[in-house]
Amino acid sequence: MILPLLAVLFGLIVLVISSDRFVDGAAATARYFGMPSLLIGMVIVGFGTSAPEIVVSTLAAIQGNPGLAIGNAYGSNVANIALILGLTALLNPVQVSSKILRKELPILTLITLLSVGLLLDLEFSSFDASVLLLLLALLMVWTIFNGLKKEPDALAVEVDQAVPKPLTLKKALLFLIFGLLFLILSSRILVWGAVEIAQLFGVSDLVIGLTIVAVGTSLPELASSILAAKKGEHDIAMGNVIGSNLFNSTAVVGVAGAIKPFVIDGLVLRRDMLVMTLLTISLFIIGYGFRKNRQGRVNRFEGTGLLIVYAIYTIILIRTA
Repeated sequence: MILPLLAVLFGLIVLVISSDRFVDGAAATARYFGMPSLLIGMVIVGFGTSAPEIVVSTLAAIQGNPGLAIGNAYGSNVANIALILGLTALLNPVQVSSKILRKELPILTLITLLSVGLLLDLEFSSFDASVLLLLLALLMVWTIFNGLKKEPDALAVEVDQAVPKPLTLKKALLFLIFGLLFLILSSRILVWGAVEIAQLFGVSDLVIGLTIVAVGTSLPELASSILAAKKGEHDIAMGNVIGSNLFNSTAVVGVAGAIKPFVIDGLVLRRDMLVMTLLTISLFIIGYGFRKNRQGRVNRFEGTGLLIVYAIYTIILIRTA
């Protein structure tokens, strides 16, 4: 029992550190090769923080633990909105000024609804995985197209300030390569420990994926969002959540399903997918900006509400495990 717990703890610590180095290295390298700031914000910062989720879920699927893979992806989506954005807004209200992020919110909502639709038959087939991976490809094309535009955007301005400038190209590449290597290594350790704990307690790997692993792989987003909000980089804080959830719902689930199609419990659809969908719709409503100034905002009151929802969801999850 002690060894699996230590494996999970060690895996999470190394996962957070290596993910941070990986994103910093990728962003600095992209800047050296002339990638526009907006594209760095949308791809590297937005999607890059989901590197732990895709590595963990891919390894889980390869090792025959699809429950852990799907739980990690959708559990991270719930944690990103309810826990991370809620805590970030409680510490410092998040204002959404970026036009790009406002465009991504309805896209995230539609992809979430489609994900639910694909799982209504309680089976995630190779065809379902292909649909999500096709959506990922289209999303990347749209992202690159918008990221290469020279129109001014608040996210680009914040990325200019946030991307580490002192890094030399050699150091940036070392961060990128070794960050990825330790990301894979720590993910393998984390998956092994999580599966062992699930078996010892007689809990499904899905529940472990929705709780310990989901929160653990979301720690990079938590650290990045809180730090960004404290610096006044609100669009990066929101972009972390939106980009991560888009990547989780398409790439993470799609890759896991392509490796090994799986059957899900109806409870996942009625409980976890329902909570994720309602949170995503709520994020769209409060983050899009239907007010006259056309700016979204997540205030402390809304942040507190999101945290309460996450606490209730976690209690229900444990009781129905």
